[in-house]
Amino acid sequence: MNKAGQAIRLKKEILVRIIKAFFSDNFEEQARLIPYAMRPKGMEVPYRCCIYKERAIIKDRTIAGLGFPIEEDDETVSLSTYAHEALERKEISDKNLTVLQAACKGCLTNRIYVTDLCQGCVARPCKSTCKFGAISIVDGRSVIDETKCKRCKMCINACPYNAIVKITVPCEDSCPVGAIHKDETGFASIDYDKCINCGKCTMACPFGAVHERSQIIDILKAIKSDKKVIAMIAPSIAGQFPGTIYQMKAAIKKSGFDDVYEVAQGADVTANTEAKEFLERMEKAEKGEVGESGKVQTFMTTSCCAGYNELIKKHLTEIKPYKSDTGTPLYYTAQIVKKEHPEAITVFVSPCVAKRAESYDNPNVDYVMNYEELGALFVALNIQIAELDGEKYEVESSKQARNFGITGGVAESVKASLKEEDAIKPFVINGLDKDSIRQLKKFAKSGMCEGGCNLVEVMCCEGGCIGGNATINNQKTAKKQIDKLLEESEDIKKID
Repeated sequence: MNKAGQAIRLKKEILVRIIKAFFSDNFEEQARLIPYAMRPKGMEVPYRCCIYKERAIIKDRTIAGLGFPIEEDDETVSLSTYAHEALERKEISDKNLTVLQAACKGCLTNRIYVTDLCQGCVARPCKSTCKFGAISIVDGRSVIDETKCKRCKMCINACPYNAIVKITVPCEDSCPVGAIHKDETGFASIDYDKCINCGKCTMACPFGAVHERSQIIDILKAIKSDKKVIAMIAPSIAGQFPGTIYQMKAAIKKSGFDDVYEVAQGADVTANTEAKEFLERMEKAEKGEVGESGKVQTFMTTSCCAGYNELIKKHLTEIKPYKSDTGTPLYYTAQIVKKEHPEAITVFVSPCVAKRAESYDNPNVDYVMNYEELGALFVALNIQIAELDGEKYEVESSKQARNFGITGGVAESVKASLKEEDAIKPFVINGLDKDSIRQLKKFAKSGMCEGGCNLVEVMCCEGGCIGGNATINNQKTAKKQIDKLLEESEDIKKID
């Protein structure tokens, strides 16, 4: 969940106002008035230098909420024009994130820095520790040559006075693939060729300057049309809102959707299919058959995390031969929905931005709505989930499938699908960062997983999908709610 609490509250308030404006008699005019309604004349300015700066940033957040990139904004264009263009829009963009430069602080450059706490000690452990010759002594104190510094932090660990610190740019520091950086203007910029849509930068920025481009207007237009609109809810949603997943179905239908499917239904298919694939791959490994990697492949990685799949596509091609070819739970669920309702509009309700990227490659998924947006929809329409009578799903998902959204859940589901569960020795990567990426590279190079493990589950977010960038509940509470649901669910059917 995003730790920038006040930024999240601002985003939610803007989404609520956008939705209310959509259902009003004059959407375009009501959208134009959002910054003025949130920061009326005479109001004490809570964050910025003046009310005009506050309004400008709220305007930018509203533009993103309407689904447009801030980078292309002409400040002379009114929000009413953006609202009109959102209504006329026929296609959605595959660029999921945008940076609000007005909100971006233009943080100092990432670097290792010697503070005034340096005592100029005789031992000079910082200098002797540095392998790159980046530290010299000037006027009796340590100085770092930034052209030589590799930011290894060895000097930080060596200094007995804690006089050396790392100056961090939160968005840059959180990105595992170096996709966000300062451009020539000094503000954050996203390199979409590198971006894996993990959403870590949106959670890291304390100013809320990195923003998802919402599809909420496109979804509301579909709901208002005469077409059937079906929501597909990710397993992790069970930990996000008050009430049961059965009450959640009732709430989503009350908001305008025609039906709701659990993506855990597709997770059951994924687990069983991946279990069969695992057995086939391990049988080949036992026979000494060389795989696509040119080595005997003694392990397989899971395929469910969209951020991990984007990582493989853009940065980690060497691990691709080891990745399961099985489809994600969303893939199978959308396939089921489109088969049963060919003309329906499908909307995946997601915990993260990465699933937006997956949806562009899947013709069976029309739109993606995240948990923050669904929560805003409930607030705007005054829907109280816990007060509704629950509705059963046509297909009840298994306990293991409903646990897919928690780290370790995917591997456990695949394991539980086998009659001989001991065949699987899982290894779990709980969150993608530079260290875990290096670890995966090491596995691919050697053709072997650490400790003789043979099934590697990779979760982009720490904690799993309950730690996604668009979640709205803390992980501890979310896990408790999901655990309660699991107690009421049946075990997965084992494969033959």
